[in-house]
Amino acid sequence: MTFSAQGLALPLLAMMLLTFLVWLVMFVRRIAYMSSSNVDSEQLLTPADVERILPAQIQAPANNLRNLVELPVIFYTISIYLMMFAQVDGFYVGCAWVFVVFRYLHSFVHCTYNRVMHRFLVYLIASLALWVMVLRAVFYALF
Repeated sequence: MTFSAQGLALPLLAMMLLTFLVWLVMFVRRIAYMSSSNVDSEQLLTPADVERILPAQIQAPANNLRNLVELPVIFYTISIYLMMFAQVDGFYVGCAWVFVVFRYLHSFVHCTYNRVMHRFLVYLIASLALWVMVLRAVFYALF
């Protein structure tokens, strides 16, 4: 079944929304902690200062936000590539949604109870869906 280019538009927007939500959580947690703990923003001049002063639970959304500009960049790129070259089909759309859903789960785990093995497993599933998209596109581009 062939999909229009818009088939990947919703997963792309969903990833952008996730990035915004994690940024918002980071911002709210940092401001709330800094206000309640009387942390002067000038104490946070460097990343090392931030790591030293802010507790891990407050830093988790910031760490997750950094994750959202790693593999998701490849997701955005492969999605736009597929849309530009009219290669969007149900398989790619399915993989895109698997990637997005498991990135949401990854962010949820990372920003809440932060169990490393849970985080790793959802990260792995999302990553595999993404690499399948990339490798399939490379295969079709070459053959």
